Amino acid sequence: MSLITRRDATPAFYSRDPFALARELFAWDPLTRQASAFSPSFEVKETADAFVLRADLPGVKQADLDVSFHNGVLSINGSRSSEERKEGESYYVYERQYGAFSRSFSMPDSADGDKVEAKLDDGVLTVNVGKKVNAKPRKIEIASKK
Repeated sequence: MSLITRRDATPAFYSRDPFALARELFAWDPLTRQASAFSPSFEVKETADAFVLRADLPGVKQADLDVSFHNGVLSINGSRSSEERKEGESYYVYERQYGAFSRSFSMPDSADGDKVEAKLDDGVLTVNVGKKVNAKPRKIEIASKK
């Protein structure tokens, strides 16, 4: 009799990105340290007014996060502490990840370091990096010959 049923969380073969491994190999840097045990995934999108970064950070406290912008690089550092283990307890499955993480994003020249806002709401970190005013495209009227 099985106490715990585990389902494989790996995606089906047909849903995998065939170029993901190649991207990882070319992005490898021997001078960087190994990835930490806890490595949250981020999404980055561009809107008309800003760049928006989001990360799911369940269990991470606001006091354990640091967001900074310096020389066009947005850095997000943080940590998630493991729960205290009590004597006499044992785990059947231990898959949650804990530890420190650090991510840095090189932002385009149009990003304004003076317009960075971050909020942590329901375990989701949202960072908005505003765009410089002159970076927004403007329509130029074409004069006609008369």
